Amino acid sequence: MPNMNSKAGHIPIRTCVVCREKSAQSQLLSFVLLPGGIAYDIARVLPARKQYVCRKWACVSGLAKWRKKRQRGKRA
Repeated sequence: MPNMNSKAGHIPIRTCVVCREKSAQSQLLSFVLLPGGIAYDIARVLPARKQYVCRKWACVSGLAKWRKKRQRGKRA
């Protein structure tokens, strides 16, 4: 019987902020929202709340539109 408390074999799942598709964390690009723009966290070491986006060109290019929509929602 496997140890239920063991995290061996656990694969974290994250959601792309643009297309809302779920994937393994290792398959997505992570980034941090800063007041000046978007900072990609390639090494995944920045101590901030991360967002994730697919590696598909449509999702990466749609990030600017997503950010504008997010800023509009925070003002209201």
